[in-house]
Amino acid sequence: MNYEFFYQCAWKSNNFHVILHFKFQYMNIAALVSGGVDSSVVVHRLKEAGYEPTIFYIKIGMEDKDGYVDCPSEEDIEITTAIARKYGCKMEVVSLQEAYWANVVNYTIDAVRRGLTPNPDMMCNKLIKFGTFEQKWGYAFDKIATGHYATTTELNGKTYLSTAADQVKDQTYFLGQVDYLQVSKLMFPIGHLQKSEVRAIAAAERLPSALRKDSQGICFLGKINYNDFIRRYLGEKPGKIVELETGKILGEHKGYWFHTIGQRRGLQLGGGPWFVVKKDVDNNIIYASKGYEPDTAYGKVVNLQGFHFITEDPWGEFTDDGVDERRIAFKIRHTPEFTFGTLRRIEDIYRIESEDRIQGIAAGQFGVIYDPDCKLCLGSGMIVAAD
Repeated sequence: MNYEFFYQCAWKSNNFHVILHFKFQYMNIAALVSGGVDSSVVVHRLKEAGYEPTIFYIKIGMEDKDGYVDCPSEEDIEITTAIARKYGCKMEVVSLQEAYWANVVNYTIDAVRRGLTPNPDMMCNKLIKFGTFEQKWGYAFDKIATGHYATTTELNGKTYLSTAADQVKDQTYFLGQVDYLQVSKLMFPIGHLQKSEVRAIAAAERLPSALRKDSQGICFLGKINYNDFIRRYLGEKPGKIVELETGKILGEHKGYWFHTIGQRRGLQLGGGPWFVVKKDVDNNIIYASKGYEPDTAYGKVVNLQGFHFITEDPWGEFTDDGVDERRIAFKIRHTPEFTFGTLRRIEDIYRIESEDRIQGIAAGQFGVIYDPDCKLCLGSGMIVAAD
């Protein structure tokens, strides 16, 4: 058990008045456990620190009326149950399948249909794990612990999302859409560990998930290929692949929704490498380039719509005339590396001007900004096409 002790009693002896204060405080923690090695070690770390977490396994995979979407959970639940038994924790399997379908799967399909590049992982964190779960179960707990590689930092009495010790595994990019109420309630018990250390703990404690591979791809798909999933809902629509610089027809694609800006593989064109650099949704045309020209495959301006600071703007209020600027670090996808640039606000758009050319600026994805020390994850916005 993890308690904070203060006690109060009073007595008089020889005109000496003694007052001691007592306060009993219990930390009630919900641990979100998926059956993977990271969240399993979270339970170990919490127990080691003296907490008694309640384990929740969230079911989010959902079959449609044709039984198409497949997210097998039997093995995950079996391992999570074993973890709960090992540590003597209460466990509950909860279903958020309908909320996930409505808020994440439909969002993904709609974004792809509009020619955008969605990020279902970010939406799942914001709307499901720390959204619907909080509304239905999490509200009864003081903290929610997860196996994300991230940390939190207290500054001036406020909680900031901050990066993990393991730069390769750092997952703050996927948490860039959470808000202050969410991040102030989160715990990341493995955020100060390297992945190798997490694996070592799991092996030493003989956890059933110790040798499990890390999950890859989008959870709701299970074993289904992403393109097969898109094909199921949007079908195929053959169109031209055109070289951006010359207008030459290079080949044919099966639908613009199978491709994203910056994509290098899957075009099946000879003489490459070829990059997808532009999509004409109305005319179903994919534009490709070998990237010889710096302004085709690469860019330096990233426009963000709907930008929000997770905790607050640490620099103070931005002006909206584009003159006020801040030097930042940022990411436009989940990578270990940071890029540096300048952030400005131009009316309702936050604009990043990168110091280096970056490849694959895809509308619909998210730009996540950090402080120049690459420590604090400050906020994010959806990337929109340049004017």
